[in-house]
Amino acid sequence: MTRACFVGLVALMASVAPAQDTRPGIDVRHYKIEAEINPNTQSIKAVVQVQFVAVDQGLSSAVFELNNAMNVSQVVDENGTPIPASRNQQDFTIRVTLPTALEKGKASSLTFTYDGAFNGREDASPVYGIKFAAIQNDFAYLMYPARWFPVNNYTADRYTADIRVTVPVPFKVVAGGGETAEHISPDRMRYQVSFTQPSFPGSIAVVNGEPSTVSSQGVMTTLYFRTRKDMASAYGEEIGKAMTQLTSLFGLPPFANLAVVETELGAPQGYSAPGILFFSPRGIGQQVNVRLIANQTARQWWGGLLSPVNRNHIWLSNGFARYSEALYLEHLNGQAALESEMRDVYIEALTVQNLPVSQSSRLEDYSPEFWAMTAAKGAAVLNMLRYVIGDENFTRLIKEFPSEHAWKEVSTADFRMAAEKISGQDLDYFFIQWIESSGAPEFSMDYTIFRTQKGFRVMGKIAQDLDTFRMPVELRIETEGNPEEKRIEVSGTSSEFVVETFGKPKRVQIDPHNRILRFNDDVRVAVAIRRGEQFAEIGEFGEALKEYQRALDVNRNSSLAHYRVAEVFFLQNNYQSAANEFREALNGDLEPKWTEVWAHLNLGKIFDVTGQRERAVNEYTLAARTKDNTQGAQEEVQKYLKEPYQRERKNF
Repeated sequence: MTRACFVGLVALMASVAPAQDTRPGIDVRHYKIEAEINPNTQSIKAVVQVQFVAVDQGLSSAVFELNNAMNVSQVVDENGTPIPASRNQQDFTIRVTLPTALEKGKASSLTFTYDGAFNGREDASPVYGIKFAAIQNDFAYLMYPARWFPVNNYTADRYTADIRVTVPVPFKVVAGGGETAEHISPDRMRYQVSFTQPSFPGSIAVVNGEPSTVSSQGVMTTLYFRTRKDMASAYGEEIGKAMTQLTSLFGLPPFANLAVVETELGAPQGYSAPGILFFSPRGIGQQVNVRLIANQTARQWWGGLLSPVNRNHIWLSNGFARYSEALYLEHLNGQAALESEMRDVYIEALTVQNLPVSQSSRLEDYSPEFWAMTAAKGAAVLNMLRYVIGDENFTRLIKEFPSEHAWKEVSTADFRMAAEKISGQDLDYFFIQWIESSGAPEFSMDYTIFRTQKGFRVMGKIAQDLDTFRMPVELRIETEGNPEEKRIEVSGTSSEFVVETFGKPKRVQIDPHNRILRFNDDVRVAVAIRRGEQFAEIGEFGEALKEYQRALDVNRNSSLAHYRVAEVFFLQNNYQSAANEFREALNGDLEPKWTEVWAHLNLGKIFDVTGQRERAVNEYTLAARTKDNTQGAQEEVQKYLKEPYQRERKNF
């Protein structure tokens, strides 16, 4: 069984990129995009005017990112005079030399004429292996990350846009902004949409056929599903519910009624653009993916209505999107669901330890490290901030901050100052620890219990190894009566505490609700397993096995670690070693519980492959007896009870 990854995680490891961008400084204000898309030839022709202002004094050139599949035939200045431009295929850029240097604050424009094809070439994508754009014979989608038009300061430079796209009849264009259409010839339609508030418009879809329109809780959602039409109604219902709940948290959305477009395999599981969501078939799945819906819908606020000033602050959008998943699960299933979700989030966050969040721009876009740092750790930071300033203040913060910074770029400092204003606390220490610094504490504690006239006194010391650490930490004192909880301040590597109790203390527990991002033995095992999973997802099985072994060095009884080792051996057709490890998983702690059913099921597959049908049936029967249907295990069991499992044959 494959562990479900958090939304957006893709099979791609990060490389460290330059932390500073030395490109000439411009601020793009507006685009005029005129494009024609032909699904029959999988091609696009475009003329794009970019209106910008010089940020640097004496600006002599401008650099834009543009997809390598786009072939630029001409660039002209605001007077229509052709000017030289050079392409760099390695970093997807085009550098334009200006006819005269521009003074700081001077407005100008450039017009690009180009054409090309989006036919699935992997090397054309700015992130190898991920399709952000494709033009197929029966549909097309072009997302902003594809850089299908010249982009400046990706995900940071906000702009307005007028977009006109021509397509052959009977295709339609969906752009998220209330498109208007006109016939320009008997067999061609031109769609036009304007975005008058600065954000990141320009993600469009070309569709064929009528959509499903679903009204849910006053929210109208238009869904263009092709292969998953059977899921459209359920998704429309859930999106309406999610939009209503998130509106209660974040205030009025920039676009209340969304268009949702199904993409294809190889595209991101989800992508959110102004007024439009893109879901892949894998993201849609067999059941409504509430995490995907919450994550991508939340980005209408966090990333759309307001966005990070640069990629070192992108935790504000990715972290809020990830935390919105947890908040929505809390809304649906209660506090226990939030705590369970945040445990997984904290594990993901701890897989990256060598960089602070404030240096996120050094991580490659869409890599596992990028998502762990900006989404998981970002969500962990928000959860801890909620704990530090309290639920009431946190609720005010996340509702007031978007409206006060609507249609603007924001920084971590903006968010910190807003939190300080609402809570009345100096939170500099908090953001220094969790945003500007790397690492996480591991607590140890010694204490002594004394009897007093009124009860008992617990005197102790909490130690951890981070010199700059400072956080309020909860202690739970289990007594002969009801447990008592106290909050103490932990600062530096050693902090003393004194707690008075009425009942006689039996045990003292640090951070009983796991609110603080920290290590202990159980967490260390889970983090090593998660890192191994990340390596396995990209086929780096040797590195994956090293991480799983690190987990087993801490806990030899970890069923999940043994199970993951067995998975690797199974994928490598090393069936004896795989069988040994599946047996070890069954003899372990059986955490999580699904390891039992899937270990039996995979042992059955191994026996089928090796021609031992009777033993295979026995394992399938044992799997059936667990009655555990995690990720469709029981359907798999019934399938292989009827017909033996057969591996895909390979020629060596």
